[in-house]
Amino acid sequence: MNKELETAIMTAADLPTIPVVAIKVMQLIESENATAEELAKIVASDPAVAARVLKISNSSFYGCRRQIQTLSSAIVVLGFSTLRSLVVAASLKQVYKPYGLTEKMLWEHSFAAGLAAKIIAQQTRAANEEEAFLAGLFHDIGKIIMNTLDRNKFQEVMQHCYNEGISFGEAERSAYPFSHEEVGAYVIKKWNFPEALTVAIMQHHRLEFDATDDPALINLTAVTSLADLFCLKLGIGVREPREGIDLAGSKAGQMLKLTEHKVNPMLEMFGAAFEKDRALFTS
Repeated sequence: MNKELETAIMTAADLPTIPVVAIKVMQLIESENATAEELAKIVASDPAVAARVLKISNSSFYGCRRQIQTLSSAIVVLGFSTLRSLVVAASLKQVYKPYGLTEKMLWEHSFAAGLAAKIIAQQTRAANEEEAFLAGLFHDIGKIIMNTLDRNKFQEVMQHCYNEGISFGEAERSAYPFSHEEVGAYVIKKWNFPEALTVAIMQHHRLEFDATDDPALINLTAVTSLADLFCLKLGIGVREPREGIDLAGSKAGQMLKLTEHKVNPMLEMFGAAFEKDRALFTS
């Protein structure tokens, strides 16, 4: 753990913040006394978030048989847990400004990873679907924070990736004394999200655990890591697809005990869902 970086992030005044509507929704749901009407009222207080929640809840991904036209019906049909995920996702979009090509690619990759993680969790039952969705959604939030704090430096790193054909991690290490995983984990901690998300974000590339670690936490991190690989393999949020990625043979795939026979249908399901509703998720 990088204590110096953690202190810097915890005390920084110029970091992006999660919009108030998301914080209020999370607090109300945690209180266990929430009603659909109360939640709808909070979400409706931010028209941009409300509109995005309704758009996404009507996507084929959520498989509703009838058109959802009001926030109250969205809450009843989808449930509180799913609503929380959608509100956080709809709110997080505002953090990805200024909305240039870099931000657009990062947002597309992040939202797609959330969807992939939800599908993987659903199909493997290795993790809670909504927790997996949030972990996938937030897995690269550190990149957005780094881009926000020093756009020129971050753009240089991105240029190194594309011009030299190296991984983001390699380019990142040549420019920063810390990683985007560390930044992301500390920001999520600052935003008061559950510790499980902090660990999943911090570990989604390294996947370094020991026998004493919570199996649920290990599985959530593996699901998050595999979701990232799904996006890279299909070229979502990156310049070119990395078709050679061996999903079943990856560390995450092995941790989840997946075979090609199991993982390939999940990849196809994810690719079809993302392409069908791409405009809803990323516009």
